[in-house]
Amino acid sequence: MLLIDNVSLEIGDFHIRSLSFHLKKPEYWVIIGPSGAGKTVLLEMIAGIYEPRQGRIILNKRDITHDSPKDRHIAMMYPDIMLFSHMNVLENILFSLKIRKKMEGDTGRIVYDLVTILGIGHLMDRNPATLSGGEAQRVALARALIQKPCLLLLDEPLSALDSMTRDRLRQEIRKIHTHLGIPVIHITHHFEDVYALADMVAIMQDGMIVQTGTPEDVFAHPCTPYVAEICGTDNIFKGDASLEGSGSVLDLGGLSIKITAPYTGPVVAVLRSEDIIISQEPFHSSARHTLPGTVLSLTSAGPFIRVTLDAGIRMIAMVTRMSCEELALYPGCPVYATFKESAVHIIPRGETEDGGEHGKGFWYGYLPAPGNA
Repeated sequence: MLLIDNVSLEIGDFHIRSLSFHLKKPEYWVIIGPSGAGKTVLLEMIAGIYEPRQGRIILNKRDITHDSPKDRHIAMMYPDIMLFSHMNVLENILFSLKIRKKMEGDTGRIVYDLVTILGIGHLMDRNPATLSGGEAQRVALARALIQKPCLLLLDEPLSALDSMTRDRLRQEIRKIHTHLGIPVIHITHHFEDVYALADMVAIMQDGMIVQTGTPEDVFAHPCTPYVAEICGTDNIFKGDASLEGSGSVLDLGGLSIKITAPYTGPVVAVLRSEDIIISQEPFHSSARHTLPGTVLSLTSAGPFIRVTLDAGIRMIAMVTRMSCEELALYPGCPVYATFKESAVHIIPRGETEDGGEHGKGFWYGYLPAPGNA
Protein backbone atom coordinates (compact mmCIF):
# COMPACT_ATOMS: atom_id res chain seq x y z
CA MET A 1 0.00 0.00 0.00
CA LEU A 2 2.90 2.33 0.86
CA LEU A 3 6.48 1.64 -0.21
CA ILE A 4 9.38 3.78 0.96
CA ASP A 5 12.21 2.64 -1.27
CA ASN A 6 15.78 3.60 -0.34
CA VAL A 7 15.04 7.29 0.29
CA SER A 8 17.64 9.79 1.45
CA LEU A 9 17.20 13.41 2.48
CA GLU A 10 19.46 16.17 3.80
CA ILE A 11 18.18 19.10 5.87
CA GLY A 12 21.12 21.10 7.19
CA ASP A 13 23.17 18.72 9.33
CA PHE A 14 20.37 16.15 9.53
CA HIS A 15 20.27 13.17 7.18
CA ILE A 16 17.79 10.45 6.40
CA ARG A 17 19.95 7.66 5.07
CA SER A 18 18.83 4.99 2.59
CA LEU A 19 15.59 4.40 4.48
CA SER A 20 13.20 1.68 3.34
CA PHE A 21 10.04 0.08 4.67
CA HIS A 22 6.58 -0.86 3.43
CA LEU A 23 3.10 -0.69 4.87
CA LYS A 24 0.35 -3.15 4.00
CA LYS A 25 -3.24 -1.95 3.99
CA PRO A 26 -4.74 -1.37 6.48
CA GLU A 27 -1.93 -1.71 9.02
CA TYR A 28 -1.41 0.63 11.97
CA TRP A 29 2.28 1.50 12.22
CA VAL A 30 3.81 3.23 15.23
CA ILE A 31 7.26 4.77 14.82
CA ILE A 32 9.12 5.39 18.06
CA GLY A 33 12.48 6.98 18.77
CA PRO A 34 14.11 9.86 20.65
CA SER A 35 13.83 13.53 19.70
CA GLY A 36 15.98 14.24 16.67
CA ALA A 37 15.71 10.71 15.26
CA GLY A 38 13.87 12.01 12.18
CA LYS A 39 10.32 10.80 12.86
CA THR A 40 8.53 14.03 11.91
CA VAL A 41 10.82 14.60 8.90
CA LEU A 42 9.92 11.11 7.65
CA LEU A 43 6.19 11.87 7.91
CA GLU A 44 6.65 15.23 6.17
CA MET A 45 8.57 13.54 3.36
CA ILE A 46 5.72 11.05 2.90
CA ALA A 47 3.24 13.96 2.93
CA GLY A 48 5.24 15.87 0.30
CA ILE A 49 6.59 18.73 2.41
CA TYR A 50 10.14 17.52 1.72
CA GLU A 51 11.31 15.82 -1.46
CA PRO A 52 13.88 13.05 -1.08
CA ARG A 53 17.28 13.44 -2.71
CA GLN A 54 17.10 9.85 -3.88
CA GLY A 55 14.70 6.92 -3.71
CA ARG A 56 10.97 6.52 -4.35
CA ILE A 57 7.70 6.83 -2.45
CA ILE A 58 4.96 4.60 -3.89
CA LEU A 59 1.36 4.93 -2.67
CA ASN A 60 -1.22 2.45 -3.97
CA LYS A 61 1.13 1.49 -6.81
CA ARG A 62 1.52 5.15 -7.87
CA ASP A 63 4.85 6.97 -7.67
CA ILE A 64 4.19 10.12 -5.62
CA THR A 65 7.82 11.01 -4.96
CA HIS A 66 7.56 14.34 -6.78
CA ASP A 67 3.81 15.01 -6.38
CA SER A 68 2.65 18.10 -4.50
CA PRO A 69 1.08 17.50 -1.05
CA LYS A 70 -2.43 18.33 -2.31
CA ASP A 71 -2.25 15.56 -4.93
CA ARG A 72 -1.17 12.77 -2.59
CA HIS A 73 -4.52 12.11 -0.82
CA ILE A 74 -2.67 11.95 2.50
CA ALA A 75 -3.88 13.60 5.71
CA MET A 76 -1.39 14.67 8.37
CA MET A 77 -2.18 15.73 11.93
CA TYR A 78 0.37 17.63 14.02
CA PRO A 79 0.49 17.92 17.84
CA ASP A 80 -0.28 21.65 17.41
CA ILE A 81 -3.94 21.26 16.51
CA MET A 82 -4.36 24.66 14.80
CA LEU A 83 -8.16 24.90 14.74
CA PHE A 84 -9.49 28.15 13.28
CA SER A 85 -10.84 30.35 16.06
CA HIS A 86 -13.15 32.32 13.71
CA MET A 87 -15.02 29.12 12.74
CA ASN A 88 -17.18 26.81 14.80
CA VAL A 89 -16.39 23.11 15.13
CA LEU A 90 -18.45 21.99 12.13
CA GLU A 91 -16.89 24.67 9.90
CA ASN A 92 -13.42 23.54 11.00
CA ILE A 93 -14.21 19.94 10.12
CA LEU A 94 -15.51 20.89 6.66
CA PHE A 95 -12.80 23.46 5.90
CA SER A 96 -10.52 21.22 3.80
CA LEU A 97 -13.48 20.02 1.69
CA LYS A 98 -14.67 23.57 1.04
CA ILE A 99 -11.31 24.91 -0.12
CA ARG A 100 -10.90 21.91 -2.43
CA LYS A 101 -14.52 22.17 -3.56
CA LYS A 102 -15.12 18.53 -2.68
CA MET A 103 -18.44 18.84 -0.87
CA GLU A 104 -20.49 15.83 -2.00
CA GLY A 105 -23.98 14.50 -1.43
CA ASP A 106 -22.85 12.04 1.22
CA THR A 107 -20.74 14.58 3.15
CA GLY A 108 -23.44 15.00 5.80
CA ARG A 109 -23.57 11.26 6.46
CA ILE A 110 -19.77 11.03 6.64
CA VAL A 111 -19.66 13.91 9.13
CA TYR A 112 -22.38 12.23 11.21
CA ASP A 113 -20.50 8.93 11.26
CA LEU A 114 -17.22 10.57 12.24
CA VAL A 115 -18.56 12.77 14.99
CA THR A 116 -20.59 9.87 16.38
CA ILE A 117 -17.54 7.60 16.56
CA LEU A 118 -15.51 10.40 18.14
CA GLY A 119 -18.28 11.47 20.51
CA ILE A 120 -18.25 15.13 19.45
CA GLY A 121 -21.71 15.48 17.89
CA HIS A 122 -22.78 17.90 20.65
CA LEU A 123 -19.86 20.26 19.88
CA MET A 124 -20.74 21.29 16.31
CA ASP A 125 -21.77 24.87 17.19
CA ARG A 126 -18.98 25.44 19.71
CA ASN A 127 -16.01 27.75 19.23
CA PRO A 128 -12.64 25.92 19.34
CA ALA A 129 -11.47 28.21 22.15
CA THR A 130 -14.05 26.64 24.47
CA LEU A 131 -12.93 23.05 23.88
CA SER A 132 -10.84 20.91 26.19
CA GLY A 133 -7.60 19.42 24.88
CA GLY A 134 -9.22 16.06 24.23
CA GLU A 135 -12.22 17.62 22.47
CA ALA A 136 -9.97 19.76 20.25
CA GLN A 137 -7.89 16.70 19.33
CA ARG A 138 -11.04 14.82 18.33
CA VAL A 139 -12.15 17.72 16.14
CA ALA A 140 -8.73 17.85 14.46
CA LEU A 141 -8.92 14.12 13.84
CA ALA A 142 -12.38 14.48 12.26
CA ARG A 143 -11.05 17.31 10.06
CA ALA A 144 -8.25 15.03 8.83
CA LEU A 145 -10.53 12.04 8.23
CA ILE A 146 -13.29 13.95 6.42
CA GLN A 147 -10.96 14.10 3.40
CA LYS A 148 -11.21 10.29 3.08
CA PRO A 149 -7.40 10.05 2.79
CA CYS A 150 -5.55 7.02 1.46
CA LEU A 151 -3.15 7.32 4.40
CA LEU A 152 -3.33 9.07 7.78
CA LEU A 153 -0.13 10.44 9.35
CA LEU A 154 -0.24 11.26 13.07
CA ASP A 155 2.58 13.32 14.59
CA GLU A 156 2.41 12.71 18.35
CA PRO A 157 -1.35 13.35 18.47
CA LEU A 158 -1.68 12.45 22.16
CA SER A 159 1.41 14.14 23.56
CA ALA A 160 -0.33 17.15 25.15
CA LEU A 161 -3.15 15.18 26.79
CA ASP A 162 -3.49 13.90 30.34
CA SER A 163 -3.19 10.13 30.82
CA MET A 164 -6.94 9.49 31.18
CA THR A 165 -7.80 11.44 28.02
CA ARG A 166 -4.92 9.72 26.17
CA ASP A 167 -6.31 6.31 27.08
CA ARG A 168 -9.81 7.20 25.83
CA LEU A 169 -8.53 8.74 22.61
CA ARG A 170 -6.32 5.73 21.92
CA GLN A 171 -9.42 3.55 22.01
CA GLU A 172 -11.26 5.89 19.65
CA ILE A 173 -8.34 6.12 17.20
CA ARG A 174 -8.10 2.35 17.12
CA LYS A 175 -11.88 2.06 16.61
CA ILE A 176 -11.75 4.54 13.72
CA HIS A 177 -8.84 2.68 12.13
CA THR A 178 -10.78 -0.59 12.30
CA HIS A 179 -14.06 0.98 11.14
CA LEU A 180 -12.69 3.01 8.21
CA GLY A 181 -9.79 0.76 7.21
CA ILE A 182 -7.42 3.69 6.69
CA PRO A 183 -3.70 2.82 7.06
CA VAL A 184 -2.01 4.88 9.76
CA ILE A 185 1.57 5.88 10.54
CA HIS A 186 1.74 7.30 14.06
CA ILE A 187 4.91 8.69 15.65
CA THR A 188 5.18 8.96 19.39
CA HIS A 189 7.34 9.18 22.50
CA HIS A 190 4.76 7.32 24.58
CA PHE A 191 5.63 3.66 24.90
CA GLU A 192 1.99 2.86 25.80
CA ASP A 193 0.88 3.95 22.30
CA VAL A 194 2.81 1.04 20.81
CA TYR A 195 1.11 -1.55 23.03
CA ALA A 196 -2.36 -0.04 22.61
CA LEU A 197 -2.36 0.75 18.88
CA ALA A 198 0.38 -0.81 16.79
CA ASP A 199 0.07 -3.70 14.39
CA MET A 200 3.69 -3.00 13.47
CA VAL A 201 6.39 -0.89 15.12
CA ALA A 202 9.51 0.77 13.68
CA ILE A 203 12.44 2.02 15.76
CA MET A 204 14.20 5.13 14.42
CA GLN A 205 17.68 6.39 15.22
CA ASP A 206 19.70 9.15 13.53
CA GLY A 207 17.57 9.21 10.38
CA MET A 208 17.45 5.45 9.98
CA ILE A 209 14.92 2.74 10.78
CA VAL A 210 16.99 0.23 12.71
CA GLN A 211 14.34 -2.42 13.38
CA THR A 212 10.76 -3.21 12.37
CA GLY A 213 8.31 -5.94 13.33
CA THR A 214 5.36 -6.67 15.54
CA PRO A 215 5.57 -5.04 18.98
CA GLU A 216 5.91 -8.45 20.61
CA ASP A 217 8.82 -9.48 18.37
CA VAL A 218 10.73 -6.19 18.58
CA PHE A 219 10.36 -5.92 22.37
CA ALA A 220 11.35 -9.55 22.94
CA HIS A 221 14.18 -9.62 20.37
CA PRO A 222 15.81 -6.17 20.05
CA CYS A 223 18.56 -6.17 17.44
CA THR A 224 20.82 -3.67 19.28
CA PRO A 225 21.20 -2.34 22.83
CA TYR A 226 19.81 0.97 21.52
CA VAL A 227 16.56 -0.74 20.50
CA ALA A 228 16.44 -2.56 23.85
CA GLU A 229 16.65 0.70 25.77
CA ILE A 230 14.13 2.46 23.51
CA CYS A 231 11.77 -0.47 24.21
CA GLY A 232 12.05 0.12 27.95
CA THR A 233 14.43 -2.69 28.88
CA ASP A 234 16.01 -2.03 32.28
CA ASN A 235 18.63 -4.78 32.34
CA ILE A 236 21.30 -4.51 29.62
CA PHE A 237 24.63 -6.17 30.44
CA LYS A 238 27.95 -6.70 28.68
CA GLY A 239 29.45 -10.15 28.99
CA ASP A 240 31.39 -12.94 27.34
CA ALA A 241 29.72 -16.11 26.08
CA SER A 242 31.34 -19.51 25.76
CA LEU A 243 30.15 -22.99 24.80
CA GLU A 244 29.64 -25.46 27.61
CA GLY A 245 28.25 -28.91 26.91
CA SER A 246 25.15 -28.64 24.75
CA GLY A 247 24.58 -24.97 25.55
CA SER A 248 26.33 -21.67 26.26
CA VAL A 249 27.37 -19.87 29.42
CA LEU A 250 27.47 -16.11 29.82
CA ASP A 251 30.12 -14.63 32.13
CA LEU A 252 28.96 -11.27 33.47
CA GLY A 253 32.02 -10.66 35.62
CA GLY A 254 31.85 -12.84 38.68
CA LEU A 255 28.42 -14.22 37.78
CA SER A 256 27.76 -16.90 35.17
CA ILE A 257 24.34 -17.82 33.75
CA LYS A 258 23.14 -20.33 31.19
CA ILE A 259 21.79 -18.94 27.91
CA THR A 260 19.95 -20.57 25.02
CA ALA A 261 21.75 -18.65 22.24
CA PRO A 262 24.76 -20.58 20.81
CA TYR A 263 27.13 -17.60 20.89
CA THR A 264 30.76 -17.27 21.83
CA GLY A 265 32.72 -14.10 22.47
CA PRO A 266 31.61 -10.60 23.51
CA VAL A 267 27.83 -10.17 23.70
CA VAL A 268 25.18 -7.94 25.25
CA ALA A 269 22.53 -9.64 27.40
CA VAL A 270 19.04 -8.14 27.58
CA LEU A 271 16.59 -9.11 30.34
CA ARG A 272 13.25 -7.37 30.79
CA SER A 273 12.37 -6.42 34.36
CA GLU A 274 8.91 -8.01 34.13
CA ASP A 275 10.53 -11.40 33.39
CA ILE A 276 12.16 -11.52 36.85
CA ILE A 277 10.24 -13.06 39.78
CA ILE A 278 11.11 -11.82 43.27
CA SER A 279 10.57 -14.15 46.25
CA GLN A 280 11.65 -14.51 49.90
CA GLU A 281 12.57 -18.18 49.43
CA PRO A 282 14.02 -20.00 46.41
CA PHE A 283 11.26 -20.15 43.80
CA HIS A 284 10.62 -23.69 42.57
CA SER A 285 9.68 -23.64 38.89
CA SER A 286 10.94 -24.63 35.46
CA ALA A 287 13.00 -21.42 35.37
CA ARG A 288 16.71 -22.17 35.12
CA HIS A 289 18.07 -19.31 37.22
CA THR A 290 17.39 -18.46 40.86
CA LEU A 291 19.90 -15.95 42.21
CA PRO A 292 20.20 -14.82 45.84
CA GLY A 293 20.30 -11.06 46.20
CA THR A 294 19.74 -8.00 48.33
CA VAL A 295 17.25 -5.20 47.69
CA LEU A 296 19.09 -1.94 47.05
CA SER A 297 16.12 0.39 46.51
CA LEU A 298 12.38 0.54 45.81
CA THR A 299 10.98 3.11 43.37
CA SER A 300 7.33 3.85 42.65
CA ALA A 301 6.29 3.34 39.00
CA GLY A 302 2.53 3.95 39.01
CA PRO A 303 0.78 0.71 39.96
CA PHE A 304 4.16 -1.09 40.09
CA ILE A 305 7.32 -0.93 42.17
CA ARG A 306 10.77 -1.04 40.56
CA VAL A 307 13.00 -3.22 42.71
CA THR A 308 16.74 -2.62 42.26
CA LEU A 309 18.76 -5.47 43.71
CA ASP A 310 22.29 -6.77 44.00
CA ALA A 311 22.30 -10.36 42.71
CA GLY A 312 25.96 -10.50 41.78
CA ILE A 313 25.14 -7.82 39.24
CA ARG A 314 22.76 -4.94 39.70
CA MET A 315 19.34 -5.92 38.36
CA ILE A 316 15.93 -4.29 38.18
CA ALA A 317 12.71 -6.25 38.63
CA MET A 318 9.11 -5.03 38.47
CA VAL A 319 6.48 -6.12 41.02
CA THR A 320 2.95 -4.99 41.84
CA ARG A 321 2.37 -2.87 44.91
CA MET A 322 0.45 -5.75 46.50
CA SER A 323 3.33 -8.14 45.87
CA CYS A 324 5.75 -5.62 47.36
CA GLU A 325 3.63 -5.46 50.54
CA GLU A 326 3.15 -9.24 50.75
CA LEU A 327 6.90 -9.82 50.35
CA ALA A 328 7.61 -7.06 52.92
CA LEU A 329 10.37 -5.67 50.71
CA TYR A 330 12.67 -2.98 52.06
CA PRO A 331 16.19 -1.78 51.20
CA GLY A 332 18.66 -4.27 52.58
CA CYS A 333 16.32 -7.27 52.77
CA PRO A 334 17.43 -10.60 51.25
CA VAL A 335 15.48 -11.93 48.27
CA TYR A 336 15.76 -14.37 45.39
CA ALA A 337 15.53 -13.34 41.74
CA THR A 338 14.24 -16.03 39.37
CA PHE A 339 14.11 -15.89 35.57
CA LYS A 340 14.00 -18.32 32.67
CA GLU A 341 17.03 -19.03 30.53
CA SER A 342 14.94 -18.16 27.47
CA ALA A 343 14.14 -14.71 28.93
CA VAL A 344 17.77 -13.64 28.38
CA HIS A 345 18.08 -12.25 24.84
CA ILE A 346 21.61 -12.16 23.44
CA ILE A 347 23.00 -9.60 20.97
CA PRO A 348 26.50 -10.13 19.48
CA ARG A 349 28.59 -7.19 20.70
CA GLY A 350 30.98 -6.87 17.78
CA GLU A 351 28.48 -4.75 15.76
CA THR A 352 27.08 -2.74 18.64
CA GLU A 353 30.01 -1.13 20.42
CA ASP A 354 29.73 2.58 21.22
CA GLY A 355 30.19 4.58 18.05
CA GLY A 356 29.41 1.55 15.90
CA GLU A 357 26.43 0.66 13.77
CA HIS A 358 23.87 1.23 16.51
CA GLY A 359 24.72 4.91 16.83
CA LYS A 360 27.37 7.36 17.90
CA GLY A 361 27.78 8.07 21.56
CA PHE A 362 24.95 5.80 22.72
CA TRP A 363 25.53 4.53 26.24
CA TYR A 364 24.52 1.15 27.43
CA GLY A 365 25.87 -0.16 30.66
CA TYR A 366 27.16 -3.23 32.29
CA LEU A 367 25.69 -2.27 35.63
CA PRO A 368 27.80 -3.93 38.31
CA ALA A 369 26.58 -4.40 41.84
CA PRO A 370 28.42 -2.34 44.45
CA GLY A 371 31.83 -3.87 45.04
CA ASN A 372 31.96 -5.72 41.70
CA ALA A 373 34.29 -4.69 38.91
